[in-house]
Amino acid sequence: MAATKIHAIYTDDDLLMQAVKQTRAANYHISEVFTPFPVHGLDHAVGLAPTRIAITSFLYGLVGLAVAMAMMNYMMIDDWPQNIGGKPSFTFYQNMPTFIPIMFELTVFFAGHLMVITFYMRSKLWPFKKAENPDPRTTDDRFLMEVDADNHDVEKLSKFLYDTGASEISLIENEHDH
Repeated sequence: MAATKIHAIYTDDDLLMQAVKQTRAANYHISEVFTPFPVHGLDHAVGLAPTRIAITSFLYGLVGLAVAMAMMNYMMIDDWPQNIGGKPSFTFYQNMPTFIPIMFELTVFFAGHLMVITFYMRSKLWPFKKAENPDPRTTDDRFLMEVDADNHDVEKLSKFLYDTGASEISLIENEHDH
């Protein structure tokens, strides 16, 4: 099945935002938007669901906290208790104030590193992956909106996109939609 898409290129982020709103209001499906920098509010305007990466970050932080507590309990209480500066080493809770910096650091370490790994896996960004950017100018100064044109009149859709402020329109036909 051939998937037909239209690439509309814009020169300004405000113009792109307005075009996205008009395109969604006209009930056209925007499959992707490529920008050279993050555009505030674009995810909401396109209709993307909110990300859940903050939840995973919190859970990863809890894992880091648990690892820190287990590590310090094993090292400083069970395996090799030492009297450092007269501080007791009988129980974990007696040493809790001295363990707080380590617990904080490992919480942040686990949350940060595992969140980045999760982001890359979720985004399918592998090392040496070929870029899927349809137009190299979108890494410099252009904004590209990809609109599905399968069930629409291409001429009418192209005119509509020109009216929203697009500087260029390209018709793209793929052999398979991935």
